[in-house]
Amino acid sequence: MDSFLKNIRLGCKNLSGLLCVVALTLSSCDNHVDEKDNLSIYVNPFIGASTSISAAGTYHGLGKTFPGATTPYGMVQVSPNTISGGDNGSGYSYEHNTIEGFALTQMSGVGWFGELGNFLVMPTTGVLQTVAGKEDGSIKGFRSSYSKEFEKAEAGYYYTELTDYRIKVETSATPHCGIMKFTYPQNKQSRIQIDLARRVGGASRFQYLEVLDEHHIAGYIECTPEEGGWGNGEGNVSYMLYFYGEFSKPLEKYGFWSADIPNGWVRKRDEVQSLKYLQRVAQAKIFHGKKQFSGKHIGFFSDFETYGSEEVTLKVGISFVDLEGARNNFEKEIEGIDFQTVRKRAAELWDKALAKIRIKGVSENEKTIFYTSLYHTMIDPRIFTDVDGRYVGGDGKIHRADGFTKRTVFSGWDVFRSQMPLQTIINPKLVNDELNSLITLAEESGREYFERWELLNAYSGCMLGNPALSVLADAYRKGIRNYDTDKAMRYAMNSSNKFTSWKIGYDTTALSISNTLEYAYADWCAAQYAKDLGYNIEADTLLNRSQMYRNIFDHSKKWFRPRKANGDWVSWPKDGMLHEFYGCMECNPLQQGWFVPHDLPGLIELVGGKENILKKLEDFFSKTPKDLLWNSFYNHANEPVHHVPFLFNRLGKPWLTQYWARFICNNAYFNSVEGLVGNEDAGQMSAWYVLASSGLYPICPGDNRYEISSPIFSEILFEVPATNKIFTIKVHNNSVENMYIQSAKLNGMNYNKCYLMHEDILNGSTLELFMGDKPNKKWGLIP
Repeated sequence: MDSFLKNIRLGCKNLSGLLCVVALTLSSCDNHVDEKDNLSIYVNPFIGASTSISAAGTYHGLGKTFPGATTPYGMVQVSPNTISGGDNGSGYSYEHNTIEGFALTQMSGVGWFGELGNFLVMPTTGVLQTVAGKEDGSIKGFRSSYSKEFEKAEAGYYYTELTDYRIKVETSATPHCGIMKFTYPQNKQSRIQIDLARRVGGASRFQYLEVLDEHHIAGYIECTPEEGGWGNGEGNVSYMLYFYGEFSKPLEKYGFWSADIPNGWVRKRDEVQSLKYLQRVAQAKIFHGKKQFSGKHIGFFSDFETYGSEEVTLKVGISFVDLEGARNNFEKEIEGIDFQTVRKRAAELWDKALAKIRIKGVSENEKTIFYTSLYHTMIDPRIFTDVDGRYVGGDGKIHRADGFTKRTVFSGWDVFRSQMPLQTIINPKLVNDELNSLITLAEESGREYFERWELLNAYSGCMLGNPALSVLADAYRKGIRNYDTDKAMRYAMNSSNKFTSWKIGYDTTALSISNTLEYAYADWCAAQYAKDLGYNIEADTLLNRSQMYRNIFDHSKKWFRPRKANGDWVSWPKDGMLHEFYGCMECNPLQQGWFVPHDLPGLIELVGGKENILKKLEDFFSKTPKDLLWNSFYNHANEPVHHVPFLFNRLGKPWLTQYWARFICNNAYFNSVEGLVGNEDAGQMSAWYVLASSGLYPICPGDNRYEISSPIFSEILFEVPATNKIFTIKVHNNSVENMYIQSAKLNGMNYNKCYLMHEDILNGSTLELFMGDKPNKKWGLIP
């Protein structure tokens, strides 16, 4: 099936069942559409919905997004799941031909084996089967083939047909609840079954379900690292998921199944997908006549007779707090509301959220790429509070958020670069929420430092650096300050002291280059924050630390190199600075070495002046493959290089920033399943596109400067909630060929800088760019 995916790389053609059908119903001229009211119709949730390793050409796979229904930053994601094992964080990959069920929670665009995928629901007919089985048929089960021809996805809605059962499935969501509608054939033995043990990266530890009355169930699912999950257990994620569900069909013939899992069996991702384990689940005992049941691997089912085309719905509210929270979320958001109303409200929530940026002068295809990208930036960091503001804190106790919404899924190493800076413009309250969430976690957990990759209160330790310090400094500089600033300063200092290079001047681990450079930038960010708050002694200390990147620059190699604690360099590999993981995380020294955003003059000096660094930079891009899939040069599929195209602005050749920003937008993003060349990473990959395609990018979050590049659109309007103004970019004479800026105006006055400041955006300025097909090498050179 991977070869099939390769055939659908470009455009919409051959994408059977994708939401590209939306484009066919619209006029080719965007001026006929009221964009502010109908932007959700441009969302194609199938973009990036593949984990294919062979299509990506690397172990990381592709976008790893999910196509199911959710709402902006919602707690619930009702999505099809095609696989439980492997590095399939979203639980879904388009090349698979069977579905094992529809879960209420999913992650978006991440690797590391994934997490969530809980409360797996499957409508079936015929004899009850208690195991999902394998797609290759080695273990038979309740999974079903599904129709690619009729599979559809929209913002807040998903549809497919399970061909083995002839059942149509539709899903939608509210922020805390999910709804599934099943249309059955005539059958005396129809069913809804729920696998309560299911978890994307392993299994849940313990499950409980109680039948409350003839329409309602409630219960919980306990997940711990011992059974896998995030990082196959290394991510230290523990949580309780509580649920309250309502069946439209009375619960008259129902029961439970329970697999006899011996004590001592390992129940992580590989083990629970083993033949031995699945055979044990397939032999699970069936229990009738019980109103409540619990165990290590249980499921629930309700049998009923259906007439042809009978619709049966299941609504579920969830909470990470308690059963009361799940029921309260249900009653406040979805009780008494039919499927079509839920679907309509979900689309309206997306219309409102997506209207924060409006674009004009592009094709339907380009609109779909843009608004799907914006959609993907609005999944995380997701809501973690119940409707009453309660949440479970880092101490395992129940708290109530005071003046903010508690959020989770902070993919720090990824999102500090583009995702969080984008939100500072269009959604500053969300950034404020995230900082409060990180601060309260540091306090409640007793750790008193910021986690770099937070998931469901876990200090997962995933990736590296101190990315929260970037988010903190950038937010404060931009006026986002509704949190305990002094407490944040203390935790920032603690973070810098705990994860640092300062003790001997550089990092000596296997990730020497990545750690040293990332810590240096984060320390610079913390220094800016300290200086702004008047912590001058701390600011000086942190600024000194921010210069320690110099200590791993090998002048004999004219680039960065990993170093041992005794001062010796780590042996130079055969392929030199192109050697992936040579002192680096998921990249090579050539790629990671560009990451000195806080001190570009210092980097220029080390390399030997502007002429030398420009030569190196141009050579870097000249060897980059056109498809931008995983490679040793400009590797857009991963985050460390995301700022590099914009360095030309700082080096006196802004026309090359314009060229390469356009090139990447046009060659790394498509309206197709393979439309993302790398993992979506909780919004980062898409946020890069939203900013770059609009003509802006922050090389160094924390300094309030945005580089101007080459917008794809003729007009871009940003809502700026901080000032209730509209920031506008107008692009004259724009086309595929006319990618180069000839001149510019800011608020009607001639403008010859290749950057803007955040204040220009806050003030609701209008930036006009006049384009041509050849570089104007005199524009944008004012420093």
